[in-house]
Amino acid sequence: MEILFYALAFVVAYLLGSIPSAVWIGKIFYGIDVREHGSKNAGATNTFRVLGIKAGIPVLLIDAFKGFAACSLVYFFEGVIPETREYVNLQLMFGVAAVIGHIFPIFAGFRGGKGVATLTGIVLAIALLPTLLAIGVFVLTLLLSRYVSLSSIFAGISFPILVIFVFHSQINSLIIFSILVSILLVLTHHKNIERLIHKQENKANLFKKKNKE
Repeated sequence: MEILFYALAFVVAYLLGSIPSAVWIGKIFYGIDVREHGSKNAGATNTFRVLGIKAGIPVLLIDAFKGFAACSLVYFFEGVIPETREYVNLQLMFGVAAVIGHIFPIFAGFRGGKGVATLTGIVLAIALLPTLLAIGVFVLTLLLSRYVSLSSIFAGISFPILVIFVFHSQINSLIIFSILVSILLVLTHHKNIERLIHKQENKANLFKKKNKE
């Protein structure tokens, strides 16, 4: 019965992650499928790029909440003590399910986004202070460079450094996860890195409306 409960929670976390906020908001309010424009993925970054800040902020918040809500499913498991290894392991398991759902959403033909915002919600739930500092790295890099992709990469790389060397986490699963997050962000942004190297990456323009094409 306990295994069935774990499996059910994993499925619920996946379904939470599968909510395609970028696709639904784009189609309902703008008549646009963001997956057919810009970088062609259903994430907050591409929504900002294609539809502008009014669409981008709700998508960002919803996608982050998906990860946070998935991790919060751990509250339904009695006897699991917060901030213990077992507690964090369950949070990570459900968080990973949400990311899988975001990248391969059942509600949007399994064509989703890169999972950066959803990952942010997960790490906010699990490691609040390191995440807030990593977000600071993201904001600072964005203000200086105006490249969302570069900001995401730098924030991702800073996260395991903060977890391991600044906050000295003793939970091995969290340490491994933080490193994997960093690697995943680099791998999922490989096309952006190529464009950055060739100076072809588009800069963010968050304070002006994006013209529809």
